[in-house]
Amino acid sequence: MNDSGLTEQERAIYQWQMWVPDFGESGQAKLKGSSVLVSRVGGVGGLVAYQLAAAGIGKLVVAHAGNVKPSDLNRQLLMTHAQIGKPRIESIERRLKELNPRLEVIAVGENVSPANAEDLVSQVDLVVDCAPLFPERFAMNDACVRQAKAMFECAMYELEAQITTLVPGKTPCLRCLYPEEPPTWTREFPVFGAVSGTVACMAAMETIKVIAGLGEPLLGKLLKFDLRDMSFHTLKISRRMDCGVCGADRRNDDRQY
Repeated sequence: MNDSGLTEQERAIYQWQMWVPDFGESGQAKLKGSSVLVSRVGGVGGLVAYQLAAAGIGKLVVAHAGNVKPSDLNRQLLMTHAQIGKPRIESIERRLKELNPRLEVIAVGENVSPANAEDLVSQVDLVVDCAPLFPERFAMNDACVRQAKAMFECAMYELEAQITTLVPGKTPCLRCLYPEEPPTWTREFPVFGAVSGTVACMAAMETIKVIAGLGEPLLGKLLKFDLRDMSFHTLKISRRMDCGVCGADRRNDDRQY
């Protein structure tokens, strides 16, 4: 051990990323001391969790229900053919621990819901929302607002994706952007694994930036891209003062992220 709290093995493993200006050993120590919830751990969430594990995050709470299906395998890179018919969460936990045996993994074999969101969010510092269904996303958003914790919101459809960082008191919450569940949204939709992976890597990097105080996060900004023509656009987004979840809350306006 040294003053940063990193072991010699950790310093060797993360040496190259510690060369990044304004990150260094202090940034690595912050990652080691941080915890993140990732919900669902599939095409997007699996790559988020894998990148965070590779980067040296200290604790991951991962939530995903159901068994592996053949149709998962084009994008859910923590799943394997040998695991078809078996619980997804077993494959998720095993693959993460194979990559980083120092990682603390809390594996939850259920999806986030209004019944468990408060407890799951309370176990971590930050949340990455990779869920496809709005009831799950709303449950995490509402718990994050109540607990004043940042949530990284990422979603994709076909060859398009979007990402933003939501910080209670500083940015819109998810309910500001979507007061109600979009009526046309469906559980199953066209997807390439490479698109899921692109937005997943962005979400992992955004999480690392906020934890380490590195660079400029997507606060009050929504990044949208379409890989059909490689076009990227950043839109300004604002809080809705009449938002039923965060609109009346001013207590966290001075919180630093």
